[in-house]
Amino acid sequence: MSVVDLGLPTPTTTAGESPAVGAPTEGPLVDTFGRIVRDLRVSVTDRCNLRCTYCMPAAGLDWLPPSAVLDTAEFVRVLTVAVRDLGIESIRFTGGEPLLRRDLEEIVGAVAALPGRPEIAMTTNGLGLRHRIGGLVDAGLSRINVSLDTVDAARFAEVTRRDRLADVLDGLAAAAATGLRSIKVNAVVPDRADLGGLGDLLQYCLDHDYELRVIEQMPLDADHRWARASMVTADEILSTLGARFTLRPDPRPRGAAPAATWLVDGYGARGGGPARVGVIASVTRPFCADCDRSRLTADGSLRNCLFADDEVTLMPALRGGLPDTEVDAAIAALWRGNAWQKKAGHAVGEPDFHQPDRPMSAIGG
Repeated sequence: MSVVDLGLPTPTTTAGESPAVGAPTEGPLVDTFGRIVRDLRVSVTDRCNLRCTYCMPAAGLDWLPPSAVLDTAEFVRVLTVAVRDLGIESIRFTGGEPLLRRDLEEIVGAVAALPGRPEIAMTTNGLGLRHRIGGLVDAGLSRINVSLDTVDAARFAEVTRRDRLADVLDGLAAAAATGLRSIKVNAVVPDRADLGGLGDLLQYCLDHDYELRVIEQMPLDADHRWARASMVTADEILSTLGARFTLRPDPRPRGAAPAATWLVDGYGARGGGPARVGVIASVTRPFCADCDRSRLTADGSLRNCLFADDEVTLMPALRGGLPDTEVDAAIAALWRGNAWQKKAGHAVGEPDFHQPDRPMSAIGG
């Protein structure tokens, strides 16, 4: 696929064509730029038990009422269509905080039982992980990412507004004890003053055989206070880590992965090979040309981009009284249409960029 300025793909449709024209009626999810969707991010709840300063207010948000959230059977039905009919190969469960769903093991188990079983992953804040990880792995979970911005207890409490660092570290240790082959730590650097502790976080991950992913803060906060000038950039992250560790570009092809990775000299990784650290630079180094993701929110809406300014709801198909034989076809048709209309890129930093109305906790990471 050819790539033009800003990491955007070249369109495969005729200029001026309506985005609805030519949407496929069968096969995998594809857009007008030829990108094929293989990775699905599923938010199972918008609720969270942390109150990170860069994500939501101290008092929390107005959560979705339970009746507005997909139930177990609805999630399983939608995910069955995604895997069986639409070519989804990887599913990541997110939130809010996914461990707040008591039926998460049941949903994971149902997905793992599907023919053509997808890779199943989860992103969690880790608070309840110690008590749930065994059941989730038994159900079919194969990869996990744990959000952790710092290993300094005082700073953790300040950023998350909860004194729970020990619970997160215990959750990570419990995940490692299950033998999971991939344990990653997702970190945001909320302030430039936090750069001083970033090396300690990487050292902790290297010592415990976790793979660190540092993420540029994105304009998805509930307060809409994000500012490009105050955001810690990938260049600053790499400069900080490079002052303490010897980093070399990873020779492996990046593919559609959101993180660019570097090898950390002198350290090994779980299962052999070199240790790695990644940076997800959605703002300063967009990777839209290779994006292969779709998103399903907890209330049954489809989003073809994290920063999409519109979405398509599956609720009429699921709860609108359609004959049972027509529900799956309706879900697939809505999904194909949503994927087909995916834009070239997210346009963060452009004059006409509009921050999504939904905050990150209501979209899913």
